[in-house]
Amino acid sequence: MAIVSLADIKAELGITTTADDAMIDAKIDEAKAWLESFLGYAIETEFPSEVPADLVMAVKLQAAHLYENREATITGISIQLAPNGVDDVIRNRRNYAFE
Repeated sequence: MAIVSLADIKAELGITTTADDAMIDAKIDEAKAWLESFLGYAIETEFPSEVPADLVMAVKLQAAHLYENREATITGISIQLAPNGVDDVIRNRRNYAFE
């Protein structure tokens, strides 16, 4: 089960061509992995039947952010690692248990 489909992200970004499909697919995977590293668990393992809407939104926002901001270094402007809202989802859903 995919948390977010290619069609979902393309609709979110307003993209109608297929030229960047492979790159967008990669950004979806990167966004999911990035979120899971902060959450401390695999999203689809934690929620096998249905992923909560806030996590779906966070993957969409992060994937769109990664697609639209592909530069490694930005100078002269302010930048954030995640769009507004993603940090809130991580904070609310994170596994804070330490081993």
